[in-house]
Amino acid sequence: MRADEARNGGIRMFSRLIIAAAIALFIAPVLAQEHPEHPGHAQKGKSTEKRVSTADISAGIRKNIDADSKKSADSKFHVKYEGQDLALDLIRVHDDRLSDLGGGKYFACVDMKGTDGKTYDIDFFLTGQPGEMKVTDTSVHKIDGKPLYDWKEDNGKWHKVPAS
Repeated sequence: MRADEARNGGIRMFSRLIIAAAIALFIAPVLAQEHPEHPGHAQKGKSTEKRVSTADISAGIRKNIDADSKKSADSKFHVKYEGQDLALDLIRVHDDRLSDLGGGKYFACVDMKGTDGKTYDIDFFLTGQPGEMKVTDTSVHKIDGKPLYDWKEDNGKWHKVPAS
C-alpha cells in the first residue's frame, strides 16, 4: 500500500506543479504592466502615438550613415571636427546606449574608424517616428577612447561638460 500512496502523492505533486505553472502563465501578462524605461515614451491617453523603440533609433542611425556614405565620393561617412573633415566607417552602434531624451528627441552613441586609423566615438541626435528617424546633430565624443566632453544631468536635462 505504501507504493500506491507514494505514486499517488507524486501524481498529486506533479498535478499541482502543472496547475501552478498554468496559473503563472495566465497571470504574468496581467502583472507585467509596461513601465517607461526612458522619459518620453507614450503614456495613457496617448495610445495613438507611435512608440519609438531602440531598434528604430538604431535603424535610423544606420540608415543615415549608409545614405551619407553612398553620397560621398569615397563611400565614407563624414563628420567635421576642429576644422577637419573626418572620413569614417561604421564599427558599431552602441545599442546598449540608445536613449529617448523626451520631446521627440533621441540619442545614440556610435564607434567609427577613421581613415587616419583612429577610433571615433560619435554622438548622434535624432528626431522622428519609427521608420522616419532623422539625424539632427552629430559630435565627436571620444578619440581612441579619450573623452572630449562628458554628460551631466541637471534638473532632468542633459548637457555637455568638460571632460574630467
